[in-house]
Amino acid sequence: SGESFTVIEEYGDTALERKYYEDLYSPIIDEHGAVIGLTLFLTDITERKKLEEERVKLQSQLLHAQKMESIGLLAGGVAHDFNNMLNVIIGYSQLAMRDVSLKDPLYMNLQEIMKAARRSADLTRRMLAFSSRQTVSPRVLELNEIVEGILNMLRRLIGEDINLAWLPYAGKLPINIDPTQVDQVLANLCVNARDAISGVGIITIETHSAAFDRAYCTDHPEIIPGEYVLLVVRDNGCGMEKEIVERIFEPFFTTKERGKGTGLGLATVYGIIKQNNGFIDVSSQPGQGTTFRIYLPRHTVNTGHVNEEGRAVSAVQGHETILMAEDEPAILDIGRLMLERMGYHVLTASTPGEAIRIAREHAGQINLLITDVVMPEMNGLELAKNIISLYPGIKRLFMSGYTGEVIAQYNILDEGTHFIQKPFSLEELNAKVRRALDTNEN
Repeated sequence: SGESFTVIEEYGDTALERKYYEDLYSPIIDEHGAVIGLTLFLTDITERKKLEEERVKLQSQLLHAQKMESIGLLAGGVAHDFNNMLNVIIGYSQLAMRDVSLKDPLYMNLQEIMKAARRSADLTRRMLAFSSRQTVSPRVLELNEIVEGILNMLRRLIGEDINLAWLPYAGKLPINIDPTQVDQVLANLCVNARDAISGVGIITIETHSAAFDRAYCTDHPEIIPGEYVLLVVRDNGCGMEKEIVERIFEPFFTTKERGKGTGLGLATVYGIIKQNNGFIDVSSQPGQGTTFRIYLPRHTVNTGHVNEEGRAVSAVQGHETILMAEDEPAILDIGRLMLERMGYHVLTASTPGEAIRIAREHAGQINLLITDVVMPEMNGLELAKNIISLYPGIKRLFMSGYTGEVIAQYNILDEGTHFIQKPFSLEELNAKVRRALDTNEN
């Protein structure tokens, strides 16, 4: 006896269906032991095969999600050390540039150091965007308005040989997102589309409204039922094979020549979409172009007033007393130098315990506490509570080289809390310090 699988195409009620049968052959043997025939049994195993295929599909999706999450954790884990080191490089470079004449050849060298440091900081932010762990400031925005605001920049980005077509949805498409993230998504997708087009071509950007019910999401577990806005970026370039499509969102994976791309563009897009509870679909075939469909949750709750960034910060010298707590010695040193250059009187502490002791022993007023979020002994929020008990009117500014997801555990990113992400420049620190000191809230 033996068994095999047979696939038979049958017409069902409305269309051609694929049926799976299990074949079982049994010989018919006469009284002399000779085989005189066969008995064939066919068992319909279509449902079983479908369940097996679905299990394989779900397992593949799980392995893909686990791989992306692992890479994301790695990206987020190294960001803290990168941000601290870059903060030191940026800080000392800026201070040195202020002490050197513009005509001094050393000034040009320092400028190159600054450029490299800023590019490195941007690379770290892009890694964090992939890992869905960067700090963002979402606002309720109209998708069509965001896209229209970046069209001119995109046209300059892709060049004159490629036509950029804009097909907006006629209705409103409200979303809650950091507008710079939409810019990142469109810029990365358009650059990749440009590189996929040889000579003259066209890139089309469309917006639509979409909705998915529970029945649809049962067959598509990666989708959550609800209303979405749809952003489509389509090109008529060279297209991609299936094997490449399956890997395009992996960080550092690129089909471009060495030195032509970092492999982080589409990884950044993936991270931004995931961070905003959306999903992305890609369809592509060699010679037939590529289409990216991005679904973001439609904002349906009216939150009323949207917080703005705030008034312009004066560049005048400060005079207040600042207590700075930071467990990384290099950051503590450069922070003190930067603040003193702005005119502030600075008290420094390398541990929370030392900060509390200094606050108790200090004879005068302390106007602002600048503290790292994650430190030994106690975190920055706990330290702030201790300092407030000694100086009830003190203002607070929190800082961290850790990612948004990590520091969110400490409730540091609540509305109204002053926070600065490492690495920061002299101008950024000045702006954040003045905003914290000048606010009416404690």
